Amino acid sequence: MAKDTFFQKKATLNAGGKLLDLSTPKVMGIINITPDSFFAGSRKTCIDAILEQAGKMLADGAAFLDVGAYSSRPGATDISVHEETDRLLPAVKAIVANYPEAVISADTFRATVAEGAIKAGAHIINDISGGDLDTDMFATVARLQVPYILMHMRGNPQTMTGLTNYEDIFAEVYNYFLKKIYQLRQLGVHDIILDPGFGFAKKATNSYELINKMQGFDTLQLPVLAGISRKKMIYGLLNVTADEALNGTTALNMIALMHGANILRVHDVKEAVEAVKIFEAVTTLHG
Repeated sequence: MAKDTFFQKKATLNAGGKLLDLSTPKVMGIINITPDSFFAGSRKTCIDAILEQAGKMLADGAAFLDVGAYSSRPGATDISVHEETDRLLPAVKAIVANYPEAVISADTFRATVAEGAIKAGAHIINDISGGDLDTDMFATVARLQVPYILMHMRGNPQTMTGLTNYEDIFAEVYNYFLKKIYQLRQLGVHDIILDPGFGFAKKATNSYELINKMQGFDTLQLPVLAGISRKKMIYGLLNVTADEALNGTTALNMIALMHGANILRVHDVKEAVEAVKIFEAVTTLHG
């Protein structure tokens, strides 16, 4: 089981002075402030709807809220920094004002947007590009001294579907993490979370292979985030829609937990929290 790994992962995260314990897996709720995210149920474009969703997710047991204003689905329309900022910052400020206990992750690959979000009250930067789409990102994270979610991808949301050929998917992602972790450490970034980037410049078979080998990332001794909720790797395999992919998501989330995931990034918090509770019950008995 994942808990019996020889390598000791970093088990705490300092988010704005709030120390989070990741020795028990945690759930991150997704709030998309976009009109075109792939799962229609996740789109919240007015403050009232955003706050309602935030409140529900926190009540259901979310340890984090991941707020994003740039759709990163394959082929998504590119938007300006100004438009992304205008969507994201009011949402972050509203959540902070209404739910001061919330730990907020800002989902952006742009350093200026990330900095604006942190100043507005967010605690974590979640960058789908691992710093590749904005060369100022790593220095910004280091200066702000905030946790950073480092994800693997190739290209950008507009080009990534054509960049899915790998000789050894696990080795490539692992070596990518090694290089990026070194760069971040050299700059003085302390809290890093690894995200293999399921579905980003990856075929479904690539993503399933990564999940199967995910425990291999334990040698990097950093927490791992699994973001697989309602993705095509699930609904395509099951021949259903994203709207119908909750059962498949829950099944795959449990497999991710068994392979070492410390954070589940999901649209459906209640179901993921229940999966964690069952996982914990089994692994506690196992231990």
